Amino acid sequence: MTLVCLDLEGVLVPEIWIAFAEAAGIPALRRTTRDEPDYDKLMKGRIRILKEHGLGLTEIQRTIETVDPLPGAKEFLDALREEAQVAILSDTFTQFAGPLMKKLGRPTILCNELEAAPDGTITGYKLRCASPKLATVKAFQSVGIETVAAGDSFNDLAMIRQSKAGFLFRTTDAIRRDNPDLPAFDTYDDLLAGIRKSL
Repeated sequence: MTLVCLDLEGVLVPEIWIAFAEAAGIPALRRTTRDEPDYDKLMKGRIRILKEHGLGLTEIQRTIETVDPLPGAKEFLDALREEAQVAILSDTFTQFAGPLMKKLGRPTILCNELEAAPDGTITGYKLRCASPKLATVKAFQSVGIETVAAGDSFNDLAMIRQSKAGFLFRTTDAIRRDNPDLPAFDTYDDLLAGIRKSL
């Protein structure tokens, strides 16, 4: 059996933090895992900025309700799920994912948890485990499930390289340049074709 493991933000939906940065008018919140490979540093910076501006979970969730999947993402996912089992491995949070999963037809997603006070102030975050994407792919493989993976950011590279086949999708020029051996696609048709060949 082969399981296709996909990143979420930048692959199937817009970057949530960028959408919120634009809605809130806070450019510093535009940084993502495409820009910062140290996830703990990135999240601590986000939490600090939110606190400085008096913003929290309620405001972010309000923005997420307005976010739609990327054009063609739902059709791509539907076509892929006709041919393979799919799991979304994301560094987003359960408090963010619900509305987006509904719009994508409720695929399986494994993600993290935010820690928030009763008033919605985000106080921290909790990873499912260390290096969650890589650890999850290894766990699947440990029970006889081969994986194929695709993503766009620094935090996707380990799961991509651990899998029997892996692809970059709509990634940055820097990541593409630093990983010339990884196939890199920019359209869902090309990504679907690449995945099909690897199944």
